[in-house]
Amino acid sequence: MSERIEKLKEFLKASPADCFLNHALALEYIKLGEDEQARKLFEANMQNDATYVATYYHLGKLLERLGVQQEAIAIYESGMKAAKEAKDMHSYNELQGAYEDLVY
Repeated sequence: MSERIEKLKEFLKASPADCFLNHALALEYIKLGEDEQARKLFEANMQNDATYVATYYHLGKLLERLGVQQEAIAIYESGMKAAKEAKDMHSYNELQGAYEDLVY
């Protein structure tokens, strides 16, 4: 597991704002139970590129696990808006499902 993390960190040295690499690294941290590290990376993605729709679902789920439902709801709402603007209906439907599961 740490070998993948080290490789991703090496790639990120060349492209520190690469959302795909940050996202992949965050998912590796989640596998290790390092939720706060993952959260920082997901939040950095949102600051670097709010149109990177994949971040919203995973950050929302992470926030749910951390017990901050209102923050998760806000992330899902922002994600649905970003997905709709990107015409990414698959992501929109995933986010809407997660949102509805949490709210209703």
